[in-house]
Amino acid sequence: MNTKASGEAAADRTVWAVTGSDALTFLQGLVSNDLRPLETAPGIVWCALLTPQGKYLADFFVARPPDAPADRPLLIDIASALAPATLRRLTMYRLRADVRITPLDRHVQRGLGVPPSDALPDPRHPALGWRAWRAGPGTAPAIDWDRIRVAQLIPESGVELIPDDSYILEAGFERLHGVDFRKGCYVGQEVTARMKHKTELRKGLARVAIDGSAPVGTEILAYGKPAGTLFTQSRGEAIAHLRFDRAEGPMTAGTATLRLLPG
Repeated sequence: MNTKASGEAAADRTVWAVTGSDALTFLQGLVSNDLRPLETAPGIVWCALLTPQGKYLADFFVARPPDAPADRPLLIDIASALAPATLRRLTMYRLRADVRITPLDRHVQRGLGVPPSDALPDPRHPALGWRAWRAGPGTAPAIDWDRIRVAQLIPESGVELIPDDSYILEAGFERLHGVDFRKGCYVGQEVTARMKHKTELRKGLARVAIDGSAPVGTEILAYGKPAGTLFTQSRGEAIAHLRFDRAEGPMTAGTATLRLLPG
C-alpha cells in the first residue's frame, strides 16, 4: 500500500510556518480553539480569528504534521484570499512576542478515505477526509466538495463565512469542533461565550431543498419578508443562512423555491 497516496490540489490555499519560542502561546491567546494538544504531538486544529466584537475575520487550520520532528514549526493553512489581512492582524497582535510567521513552500492536498502516513484527518467532519502539506500541488480536483459541504452543512471561507459579518456559532463552529469554551480568553471570546450561554440562536446556517438556482448571496424571502441568504448549492440542496422564525414555510430566492430540510 502506498502510505503517501496522492491527494487532490486544494485550490487557493496559503501555508505559513509559525516559529519562535512563543509561537503556540501567541496563537492560543487569539483564536477560538484550544491549540495546546499541538505542544507535544502531531495534530490539526480548525479555529477562527475574531474581532473584539466577536465577528468572524478568518478561519484556518493550525497543524503539526505527523512526519515532522518535534522542533519543526507549526503550520497555518488558510484561504489565500484571507491571508494578507490575517497576516496584518496577527502582526499587529505580535508586539514583543518571539513569533515569526513566514511563507512555507508547501501545497495543500486533500483526499477521502484512510489518511496517508503524512496526512491528518480534517477535524471538522469525517466526510471531509484528510489534508497533507507537500512539495507538489497534487492531482486535478475531481471530488465534489461542495456536495459534501452541503450534505454536512459545512461553511466555506469567503462563501458562508463572511469577514466582519458572520458569527461563528451561527455558522456551526461548535458542531464542527472549531471553538472551545473551556480554553480561556481569546479575542472575541466574551461575545461568543455570551451567545452560547445566555441567548438562543435565532439565526444560523441550515440545509434547504432548492428547486431552481440563484447566485450565492441572493436574499431569501418568506411570505414577502426577508428570511435569510442563499449560499452554496449542489444537486437540489443548498446551504442558507436563515432567520429560524421565518423558515417554516415556503421560501424563495430569486426565481428558485426553497424548503427547510430536517436536521
